[in-house]
Amino acid sequence: MTSTVVVTGVGAVTPIGGTADATWQAALAGTPGARTLDNDWAEKYGIPVTFAAQADRSAVDETLTRVETKRLDPSSQLALASAREAWADAGLDEVDNDRLAVSWATGIGGVWTLLDAWDTLKEDGSRRVMPLTVPMLMPNAPAAAIGMHFKAHAAVQTLVSACASSTESIGNALEAIRGGRADVVIAGGSEAAVHPITLSAFSSMRALSRRNDSPETASRPYDVDRDGFVMGEGAGALILETKEHAEARGATIYAEIAGWGISNDAHHITANEPDGTFARQAMERAMEMAGVSASDVKHINAHATSTPVGDVPESLAINAAMGDHVDDVLVSATKSQMGHLLGGAGAAEAILTALALKNRTAPPTINIENLDPAIHLNIVRDEPAALPSGDIAALSNSFGFGGHNAVVVFKSV
Repeated sequence: MTSTVVVTGVGAVTPIGGTADATWQAALAGTPGARTLDNDWAEKYGIPVTFAAQADRSAVDETLTRVETKRLDPSSQLALASAREAWADAGLDEVDNDRLAVSWATGIGGVWTLLDAWDTLKEDGSRRVMPLTVPMLMPNAPAAAIGMHFKAHAAVQTLVSACASSTESIGNALEAIRGGRADVVIAGGSEAAVHPITLSAFSSMRALSRRNDSPETASRPYDVDRDGFVMGEGAGALILETKEHAEARGATIYAEIAGWGISNDAHHITANEPDGTFARQAMERAMEMAGVSASDVKHINAHATSTPVGDVPESLAINAAMGDHVDDVLVSATKSQMGHLLGGAGAAEAILTALALKNRTAPPTINIENLDPAIHLNIVRDEPAALPSGDIAALSNSFGFGGHNAVVVFKSV
């Protein structure tokens, strides 16, 4: 018999909130997270983008010790803070550590540590490079930090699939529990790559918005004048466990995680397959695993990055997957507020999807002034929208460079 897997704890560090609840409240309020950067990078390096959506580190600074901060790359700092919040939220006390696993993700890893070490090497020589440089920069460092802190002996794994990474980590966690390898999994992802090299690189490929005069309105999914995504940073953590395990300890359940699906465009290293064929395939595979039909789906947290070429293929995929029921699906594009958290995006958006089901409310998409006529979706705009009562399902979509498509399905409880 297939185990029913549920979400019992959430934690988040995002540009619009230092905790999951703060992020949720800000999402409902339509709060923008992008700000002009308080540094001289643009002038020093000639970077054409002067803003980003940096994480609210208030909870990180309160939660981590000075030693932890010194020994962890920012991507690991955000990861550990969000995981601790999720653990506390789940009310977990005594667990069988041999049945506890971590399934984490990142798109880039410890870029700050790597490039700081390179600067140190060039300026001061090899002897000044920190001994912990490699353990700090490696992509599995956030997962390892979480695993060591919570003594997760069942497995500690890292998924790296660009911007689909943390959605895949959640799917991997679901399979670990259903496969009998763990009773509880800490799943999610983190990214801290607001750095001059990444801003320069994304700017060079003209992927970033250049609305330097109005950062708060720069991320505008589905708007005809969208000109690129807004670089963000953050983390999201979810506690997944069997429903039986959760009920035995009287845990609060946010939603059931019922299925997931993946596919690959195999089309272009950065561009989506134009017709959305394989994004649709991932959505349909996820729904099939979850045992839901298009008529059950009432909400989608879309990937919707605000890029000129990216938003339309996803909208085509949603239309194809939902068919005649597409008008009944409330679509939210929360990157309009948080920016794009890269490897942390899927986890943060999955949390918002679970909370949307729990609270029967879909958060708004902001900054749509002129809807692209090529987009035919029931988009939640400006104000939150009520989700229907009864048994409903919701999807969280993530797509990444390399053609990665990943979708998670949640059911209401």
